[in-house]
Order: sequence, then C-alpha cells, then structure tokens
Amino acid sequence: MTVLSAAILLFLVLDPLGNILLFTSALQNVPATRRIRVVTRELLIAYLILVIFLFIGEPLLRILNISGPALSAAGGLVLFLIALRMVFPAADLEHGAGTSDEPFIVPLAIPYVAGPSALATVLLLMNREPSRWPEWLLALTLAWLVSTAILLLGGRIGVFLGRRGLVALERLMGLLLVALAVQMFLQGLRQALAAPIQG
Repeated sequence: MTVLSAAILLFLVLDPLGNILLFTSALQNVPATRRIRVVTRELLIAYLILVIFLFIGEPLLRILNISGPALSAAGGLVLFLIALRMVFPAADLEHGAGTSDEPFIVPLAIPYVAGPSALATVLLLMNREPSRWPEWLLALTLAWLVSTAILLLGGRIGVFLGRRGLVALERLMGLLLVALAVQMFLQGLRQALAAPIQG
C-alpha cells in the first residue's frame, strides 16, 4: 500500500462529509463565535489519539496475542459494517443533538473522528509494515488535514450541497469503502489459510 492509497483509505474511514451533519447537530447550542475554535480543538484531540494508537497498536496486539491475518480479517469486517452505515445511513442524526453543554472530546473527537474504524485502520497499517511508520504517519496526517479543512468549512459545504448532496457523497464514499473492506478481509483470510494457526 502506498502513502496515497493509505491516505485515501484513512480519509474514507474518517468520513468528514458524513460528519458535517453530526458536527452541526452536536454544535447547535454552541455560540457561533466559538464553533471554529471548538471544532479545531476536537480535531486536534482526535489527531493526537490516532497518532498515539498508531504507535501503541503493535505492542498491544502482541500483548493480546492477536495475529496479523486475524486483525486484517477483523478490520475488514469492521470497515464493511461502517461502510454499510454510510451507504444506508440512519433515518435520523439526533444522537449528536440535544447537548446543552459545549462538547469536549465526546462525541466530536471520539467517536465521530477517532472512532473504532479509524483506530482499527491505523492499527492495521502499522501491524502490516511497522518499519514504514513515517509513511503511515504522513498518510494519517494528510487524511486528517483534508478532513479538517472539510469540517471547518462544514457550514458552507452543507449549504452548498444541501442535506441530500451530503448524503449522496457519503454513500459514494461508503461504496468505495465496501470494496476496500472486502479486499482487506479476503487478504486476511488468504494469509490465515496459508499459515497454520499457532495455538
């Protein structure tokens, strides 16, 4: 996997276009003058969490005795489920609404940006080729920067595309992620069948 393909994968998993509506809903009670500051803070926290997980993921797998093929297959399944939610979004997005206080870490940084699928993806990249950690860090940074730009401009993008346009783009991203998830699962399955299970 190249840096560009890894960055595209992470961008699809971070799903900034799908998060625009969620961020808007979660920030509806935050004063307009503070929204950019809050979004920037939450995105920085999410980036820090993803970077930490990128580097502690491999030792964590060794402690839990999880093999690379098992992680690849499980990561493919997780991404597939996330992709299905993108292709067939829930009817309502109210789980991020109704908070009277300013959001802090939850739900914007976690799980909207640094969610289970994003954490599993960075862990999987690092587990495959740990020696390429500078490339994975670069890919994560590129995906995060593009996602940050989209979310900071979320209000304008939302007005320009409208709710239907955002949903349509999220479904397109979901279809791409489905293909990547299936490929990841099949690769893990092939590796598992090729090598005997160590018990």
